[in-house]
Amino acid sequence: MTTTDLNALYQELAPCTGTDLSALLPKGIQREAGHFNVFDLADLWPAAQLQPGTPYPCRSFYKISLLRSRSRTEYADQTITIEPDALVFSTPKVSFQWRPAEVQQGQFCLFTAEFLLPVLGGLTPDELPLFRTSGYPVFQLTPAEADRAEALFAQMHQELASDYTYKYDLLRAYVLELLHLGQKRQPVAVVQPAHSAAARLSSRFVELLEQQFPLTSPQQRVPLRTAKDFADALAVHVNHLNKVLKDSTNRTTTDLIAGRVAQEAKALLHQTDWTLWEIADCLGFVDVAHFSHFFRRYAAVSPGVFRTQQAVSA
Repeated sequence: MTTTDLNALYQELAPCTGTDLSALLPKGIQREAGHFNVFDLADLWPAAQLQPGTPYPCRSFYKISLLRSRSRTEYADQTITIEPDALVFSTPKVSFQWRPAEVQQGQFCLFTAEFLLPVLGGLTPDELPLFRTSGYPVFQLTPAEADRAEALFAQMHQELASDYTYKYDLLRAYVLELLHLGQKRQPVAVVQPAHSAAARLSSRFVELLEQQFPLTSPQQRVPLRTAKDFADALAVHVNHLNKVLKDSTNRTTTDLIAGRVAQEAKALLHQTDWTLWEIADCLGFVDVAHFSHFFRRYAAVSPGVFRTQQAVSA
């Protein structure tokens, strides 16, 4: 990834911080595999500039935050209150808006998927429990855990500013320790992977489904829209896929697809100014009427009413 590419990414991140971060790009970053950076919230949101309740949508990077002040996040289709000393994990695959409730203290680091490839043994960040779209991204820390997380971020700042030849290896180690700190807070059943053929097929289905999101421009189109589309992509019969998913989730393939489409529809209505036609078209509906009929099944109101309600409550 070149400096030019990263400048573009940082310009996209600017609405997440209220600050142009392109000037903070580390020197020589184009020589690294992937990208990493770390920030102190106090440097990015001075008290005089912070407007509590202002949303900051972040979709460019994987991000780990240590939040030491009150705020809330709108993650996928749920709203989560964040109390001080929380570790928060966000992925560019899931709609995520952060709304500070007061002057913020804390740290965050962000990185691309390529940055962690050397230490994940062939996995991608999305395959880690903490970044799965069905997961819960906020973990309350004990005082001792919060102190350890704070120390790790301090080491990140120090190392990133150094001229040590292998500093990015150290930075990956610090990120891994934060990941382990979060995973310790997850239920064992979530962390332990399943290895059966059915579980692998279910996992591949979820991965394909999530790879289609988030939609970032009205020109995008959801490529896989039906159960047959997914079965063909997975090289299995549609009946077999449906049986596996029904056994593991108690939901049909069509229902799982529709639920995820509805989740993205809510995010687009809430977080963008796209027209109803643009949203309907992106999500694979032939017209707004079909989209509205579909949306009412999941929100009990029309898309227009839902958008108005979200604007009022923000």
